[in-house]
Amino acid sequence: MSSGSYVEEDFERDTRYINTRITADGTPDGYAVEPGRYRLVVARACPWAHRTTIVRRLLGLEDAISMGICGPVHDADSWTFDLDPGEVDPVLGVPRLKDAYEARPDGYRPGVTVPAVVEIATGQVVTNDFRQITVDFSTQWTAHHRDGAPDLYPEHLRAEIEEVAQLVYEDVNNGVYRCGFAGKQASYERAYHQLFARLDWLSERLATRRYLVGDHITEADIRLFTTLVRFDAVYHGHFKCNRSTLSEMPVLWAYARDLFQTPGFGDTCDFDQIKAHYYATHLDINPTGVVPAGPELAPWLSPHGREGLGGSPFGDGTAPGPVSEAERVTGANPLLNR
Repeated sequence: MSSGSYVEEDFERDTRYINTRITADGTPDGYAVEPGRYRLVVARACPWAHRTTIVRRLLGLEDAISMGICGPVHDADSWTFDLDPGEVDPVLGVPRLKDAYEARPDGYRPGVTVPAVVEIATGQVVTNDFRQITVDFSTQWTAHHRDGAPDLYPEHLRAEIEEVAQLVYEDVNNGVYRCGFAGKQASYERAYHQLFARLDWLSERLATRRYLVGDHITEADIRLFTTLVRFDAVYHGHFKCNRSTLSEMPVLWAYARDLFQTPGFGDTCDFDQIKAHYYATHLDINPTGVVPAGPELAPWLSPHGREGLGGSPFGDGTAPGPVSEAERVTGANPLLNR
């Protein structure tokens, strides 16, 4: 999750990411794609990290790049590996993600964020640029994609994917944070109206098409989903995004359920960790640290009726296989009860 701060008017996100890239041939930064060389560090609570877990699973990169999972509640200093035995990542051998950031030659001073890709041999974070990580998974790690992996970033659709995704980022992905961390009434209301205007725009766009761009799932859908799946559980109440719940927006609710029920999406969601992170970490917003018991999750598995709009989830590709036991979500998730 990216760091940010209160300002006099609007919430400002710290976007000083490490923009080093891992590419097929190692250009331009000297980091080449190599199975077993890197570890993806995520937190299931974080929407920005959630994108990488979905893409990694859809493309079948589990054997090529291992995954470390931080706990949902961190302090002001670092995400921690408190879910692991001894509270130490078993591959990196460190208790705090901050250790991998500080191992870099530059020491890296901006906030410690997930997702982060760490070079195992040096213990150094290579990149935390969440948008570039997933694009490079799709375009640079192709030699290690599973058979039947979908094309999540089709070349002929990239301009439209980025155009739509940028609007979603500004008004929805980051928009909910601009509501939640607004320091003034006026800045909150400005963000609130931008958020719901964009959600209305998305509802209109998705009323006649199953996916945001093209006729199968792309990066654009993944980037929107990770905000939508957290909306009723967190953003509606905790971040005061309360014009309506997701379940009261018929098109977006059906669209989100369609994706949730698609392998690679719902099976990567941990609602317990999502709620624990926001409500128990943002004590300036929720001073008691009390985590709500709801909402009811069973409706995520109700019929969505989106098949009639045409298209198919993976285009010419196929669905990923079952989640490995080591990476299976163990928290509250209606998919676990089927």
